[in-house]
Amino acid sequence: MNLLVDSALIIVTSLILWSLTKLIKSSKQTHLLPPGPRGLPIVGYLPFLRKDLHHHLTELSHQHGPIFKLWIGKKLWIVINSPSLLKEVFRDQDAIFANRDITIAARIMTYGLNDIAWSPYGPQWRNLRKVFAREMLSNNNVKITYNLRKEEVRKAIREISSKIGTPIDICELAMRIDLSLLINMIWGGKIEAERRDEILAELLPLVAEMLDLLIKPNISDFFPVLARFDIQGVAKEATTLLQKVDAITEDTIDERMKNASEKPIENEGRTDFLQILVDLMQEEDNKASLGKLQIKAMLINILVGGTDTSSTTIEWVMADLLCHPEIMEKVQHELNEVVGLNNIVEEFHIPKLEYLDAVLKETLRVHPIGPFLTPRTPSQSCTVGGYTIPKDSAIFVNAWSIQRDPLAWDNPSEFRPERFLGNNGKWDFSGNNFNYIPFGSGRRVCAGLPLAERMVKFILASLLHSFEWRLPDGEELDMSDKLLTALRKRIPLAAVPFPRLSCSDLYE
Repeated sequence: MNLLVDSALIIVTSLILWSLTKLIKSSKQTHLLPPGPRGLPIVGYLPFLRKDLHHHLTELSHQHGPIFKLWIGKKLWIVINSPSLLKEVFRDQDAIFANRDITIAARIMTYGLNDIAWSPYGPQWRNLRKVFAREMLSNNNVKITYNLRKEEVRKAIREISSKIGTPIDICELAMRIDLSLLINMIWGGKIEAERRDEILAELLPLVAEMLDLLIKPNISDFFPVLARFDIQGVAKEATTLLQKVDAITEDTIDERMKNASEKPIENEGRTDFLQILVDLMQEEDNKASLGKLQIKAMLINILVGGTDTSSTTIEWVMADLLCHPEIMEKVQHELNEVVGLNNIVEEFHIPKLEYLDAVLKETLRVHPIGPFLTPRTPSQSCTVGGYTIPKDSAIFVNAWSIQRDPLAWDNPSEFRPERFLGNNGKWDFSGNNFNYIPFGSGRRVCAGLPLAERMVKFILASLLHSFEWRLPDGEELDMSDKLLTALRKRIPLAAVPFPRLSCSDLYE
């Protein structure tokens, strides 16, 4: 009997000690988490989030410091607003923070994370990144596809010249140019022009819907236990959109695979991205990680990721120039000197347009297209700024706030491109300077950056060289923003083109 009592006491004492240990560890863990505002039971801070999230989180950083937390339902957000803390995330512990925070819509629309943008950090991602950066975006392939880009830009210039004196929605114009250009680079000259126009007409609304769905707040992401019910229908809608895009890409990939027996020699004949991918898929070294599924996911990355950010950037640059006529005059004077009014813009002119480059960089400082970049998540619990960052929390980098920090930038609210003239290595888009990170930093810096930068500069230079742009009579320029997939203008920019070139033949 005594033995039984002793055994019971030992068990009860062990349970009490175990419970106390858990309680102490839990208390210690909570104490080490970053500070942050209090929310409500169950839903956390979710009911208090404002639509202008970049302004809201910046205001919260003034109250709670350079790193703070928010509980959004069951999801823990960690918001970072300090360049010194970015060094800990993007350089000192970059491998730990190399995963994206995955949403249900992103998982579905990437064929189960088989792409570059969202796939987990590991062997498959490294191989896909290598294929994308070293093969598709190699200097040789970018050079080969120049005529495809030039063709679409010249086509756009012709269309604009037929609408002289008529207001044009700049973001819509830029999105059509971007998407047309990407379609041309993906499919190249191997499909008829009529079919390319059909693909453009089919993809434009699909890309817009995909972008909207990626940013739609989904209760299933904040409360995973509810995911099976798909209360808002996000999973169903994402699946439907993917099927529609799949119907466009599937047949063309199959056709290329049938004709893949004739291998190009030293990249001769590789006139588009799809051909490059299909050729690489046939190589033994890539068969384990590059199949049709990955190709389709990468095409969606290019089409969705390459249109919204580029078109929004072009709209902001045009708006900033219209808001500052003296800067517009400097840009066009440089174009006159480098290109000349009796010539059209070619890509070889772009490296010489230093002031236009400074304008683009200043625009992306003041209006970062992704004000929080793409949220990351640590693969294991770690420490940043002396605080515990739990595994699987969502890490928001407040680039909008960092790039307006008065400690790093002189008169940060002033639009002044001259701050980027000279010392280009300090102010490039690589993310090595943590005061300026419009495209992120570290392993997950934007993979398509070299092509995106080239495209945006070429389109901007062509629009600004070919036309004078003015606001419609009686209209004032509203520079307020709204946060969607990208940081957009709240009121879309409409501008009126007038011819600039010396000869009408240059618009043909």
